[in-house]
Amino acid sequence: MHKLRWIECFVTTVEEHSIAAAARKLGVTPAAVSQNIQKLEQSLSARLLNRTTRKISLTEAGARYYASTKPLIHELEMTGQQVTESQGEVSGRLRIASAVAFGRHRIAVQVARFASLYPKLSVELVLTDRNVDHIADEIDVSIRFRAQLEPGLIARKIATVPMIMCASPDYVARRGTPLTPGDIARHDCIGYRLPADGRTMRWGFMVNGERIEPDFKPLLVANDIDAIASMVLDGLGVSRLGAFIADEHIRQGRLVRLFASPEGTLLDPEPFHFFACVLDRHAKTQKVSLFIDFLHRALQAERG
Repeated sequence: MHKLRWIECFVTTVEEHSIAAAARKLGVTPAAVSQNIQKLEQSLSARLLNRTTRKISLTEAGARYYASTKPLIHELEMTGQQVTESQGEVSGRLRIASAVAFGRHRIAVQVARFASLYPKLSVELVLTDRNVDHIADEIDVSIRFRAQLEPGLIARKIATVPMIMCASPDYVARRGTPLTPGDIARHDCIGYRLPADGRTMRWGFMVNGERIEPDFKPLLVANDIDAIASMVLDGLGVSRLGAFIADEHIRQGRLVRLFASPEGTLLDPEPFHFFACVLDRHAKTQKVSLFIDFLHRALQAERG
């Protein structure tokens, strides 16, 4: 039992980058943390940390030991959380990662509402367009627009977001209105670069039951959806935006929805599907299941 405490002090010190910070997190004195790490090193007959007055770093042996013991400590923390939750208390920490634009416009407000329901739960939202490592980044739930799953992850679809091709009235007045997806090759297109692999995302459409991807060479490329929206609003080109960004601008006359036929029908790009991804072994913890259920209901209500 003592050795588990020693390991906890070691792992926490590595993750908090200092003995003082680890002590604050564990609710003990820095001296106690330092002593426990020394006892662990003595029991292993190996130095785990290089200590200077300014920083702490792992030795080669320490790096190997940290990699093997970190999952153990986190699993013990999760088990403790499950025991606490079984007593009707939702507490601890819930760390959520979300795709940036969707997180900013749709997820953040729901995270705040969820946190207000459980005051003993510490909730953190991380906005990033990369696929996070749930273990290394200590993420409980990640919100992704693709269900590309690493081993050990499961996903639940929480929202379908319509995508809209649009341009500013100024752009349309200068360059004309593209009437079909095939027309966009003759226009100034603004593309989205996928942070995960650096590719420029293609634009897919369903036409008469057939999926097409028109060829286009983007004039501008950005890796942030809000930056792309700003470029479109400034009349720099046409692009595909999520309805959660485009709808209000269209209502206010700042953007024009493209590919509208004289009969009033619309040809929109394929929608985006957003998923809540979790580690399989964490999916049934109360805080995770409560949050995903809450988020799914909230996003469905917004759509309706």
